[in-house]
Amino acid sequence: MSHPPERTATHRDPNGPRRRFGWTVHGDGRTITAGTVVGPQERLSWGRTVGIGVQHVMAMFGATVLVPALTGMPATTALFFSGLGTLLFLLITGNRLPSYLGSSFAFIAPITAAVSMAGVGAALGGILTVGVLLALIGLVVHLAGTGWIHALMPPAVMGTIVALIGLNLAGSTTDGMVELPVTTFGTALAIVLSAVLFRGLLGRLSILVGIVVGYLLALAQDQVDFAPIGEAAVVGLPEFHLPEFRAEVVFLFLPVVLVLVAENIGHVRTVGLMTKTDLDPLTGRALFADGLATSLSGLGGGVGTTTYAENIGVMASSKVYSTAAYWVAGLTALALAFFPKFGAAVATIPAGVAAGAGIVLYGMIGVMGVRIWVQNRVDFSNTINLMTAGIGLIIAIADPVLMIGDLAFGGITLGTIAALGVYHLMTAVARVRGTEPVSEDDLEEYEASQAGRLG
Repeated sequence: MSHPPERTATHRDPNGPRRRFGWTVHGDGRTITAGTVVGPQERLSWGRTVGIGVQHVMAMFGATVLVPALTGMPATTALFFSGLGTLLFLLITGNRLPSYLGSSFAFIAPITAAVSMAGVGAALGGILTVGVLLALIGLVVHLAGTGWIHALMPPAVMGTIVALIGLNLAGSTTDGMVELPVTTFGTALAIVLSAVLFRGLLGRLSILVGIVVGYLLALAQDQVDFAPIGEAAVVGLPEFHLPEFRAEVVFLFLPVVLVLVAENIGHVRTVGLMTKTDLDPLTGRALFADGLATSLSGLGGGVGTTTYAENIGVMASSKVYSTAAYWVAGLTALALAFFPKFGAAVATIPAGVAAGAGIVLYGMIGVMGVRIWVQNRVDFSNTINLMTAGIGLIIAIADPVLMIGDLAFGGITLGTIAALGVYHLMTAVARVRGTEPVSEDDLEEYEASQAGRLG
């Protein structure tokens, strides 16, 4: 027996007149009518809305605080710009696109490299550069659409770029596996098991559960230093830093722009499919909003942001797509940022716990690239696709650092350049010579909505 598709209780044209900063109560405000969902501009009662907002905070929490833990950036600052970025995103998209902006894992490798080469200020300059470029791309997409993006990065290229970021990060887990094997592998095992042992929200909090279990393992082995917690104030401002523009490290960050573009496009389409509304006209706004949020983060000492798939999972299970819940989540993250003891507690996460989480997360990033290939049926019997992926991945895994004057090009940057260059060079020559079939399908729009995220 077929069931009617889920729908929102009201039938507004997403591109027509709307209330930007208010929500219509869905039904009686307590229950969700059968066959419907709570749309972006609807809400349940405020009590239920706050409860769902807290679920969104829990869903984003593990990944959002893990990035500063892995890169040495202040956790409270990351939370501050995460919350602020989410609120700006909602404003810029006119309260029509429910999303949470959390710390992006795509920034881990360039931040780590930039800090070691030129300090925190240089890393922030790179983050700011990514944000500005992403915002500019958002403006172009808003005016001209996304066709040029898909021509530049067909599935063979986009899958390679996503995969090489995860594989490039693999080496950062080596010390943990060798020096702290119990904590490292115990953390990874806890994440893996919690993802399949628990249903609902707890299952989606597998990263957070794994961090807690790993922390307890480290505590039992006397690997945790609580001194920073005692030294931190209870209430205070986040730790802000100013960026520095160092040309030698900026190029390390450029591949991240391409990844954030793909993530945001995928997020918009996924939410549109789930709510049965055409949200594609908001793609440019979403890119601009994430670019602005990342720029502000770079200006003040945070890490770059991206839209979070974990929060899409909360919406899918609760059937509540209300942007009101995201206002609650953003404001909650902002509030947590003003408790330095909380940030100090995050900073005590041991290296073994971070390495264990990294094993899972970096592996997932790599496989997300493979997923793009599979879902878009990339033909690897085609020499162009095969060499694009193979050359890009090997360069990224080898992780050479090429110096041209004062400019540094790391494995991710070189692998990305190689993937783009090899694909388009071989395609151009093959078309002229007729030596290799060039599928026009490869130049069509890939299914970014199923691409996953690096967040």
